[in-house]
Amino acid sequence: MAQSQFVIPLWADLTAVGLGGVQGALFASGFVGKQRLDPLGVVIIGILIGMGGGLIRDLLLGVQPVTLQSNWYLITATSAALVGMLLSNLFQRLNAVIIGLDAVVIGMFGAFGTSKALVLGLPIVPAIFIGSCAAVGGSMLRDVILGLPVAIMHVGSLYAIAAAAGCAVLAGASALGAPIVAAAIVGIAVTTVIRLLAVVFDISLPEQRALHRRKVAAETASIPIVKP
Repeated sequence: MAQSQFVIPLWADLTAVGLGGVQGALFASGFVGKQRLDPLGVVIIGILIGMGGGLIRDLLLGVQPVTLQSNWYLITATSAALVGMLLSNLFQRLNAVIIGLDAVVIGMFGAFGTSKALVLGLPIVPAIFIGSCAAVGGSMLRDVILGLPVAIMHVGSLYAIAAAAGCAVLAGASALGAPIVAAAIVGIAVTTVIRLLAVVFDISLPEQRALHRRKVAAETASIPIVKP
């Protein structure tokens, strides 16, 4: 089978890692918690986003982590994170850049994870699960380290839904006989479009809207009312 010979091209894998590194550094540079992150912290978050998805993918598949088998992954993730940090003031003015990078990154990691799982012989449903975990894995690690509410982050704006949809389309197209590379490209496009549309039109699941309403209500209740 031709698909059994499929290997994720190094340039494509490094592109995903690099985009993830930039996106992670941009996020961390604008993060305001109990204290701002220092440059080392920003770079570490960038590396987590760039390499986290691939590490989780390979651990779930029970294979050697590809990102640790070559110097280029750490070099790319670190360099991209530094670029994101140094240019954060420029990019932070362009919120669409961060959102767009985020959408493309989750699409690429989801596609690579699903493709690799299918090539290794996993059934469709587990392959979709592996791809979805790879897509959001780096961001989940980021949220844990930064002390952010992971579940809320990924329910909002159809984050995980977009990743799963792209992985499902990829797996379905592959099952119907489409070349794995073409199926991966379509999967990336589907994830990216769904994620961007969800952000642009403020689409979220009912659970996320309920959480947001409770948060607003709690914040409103704490505001003192001054009677005339």
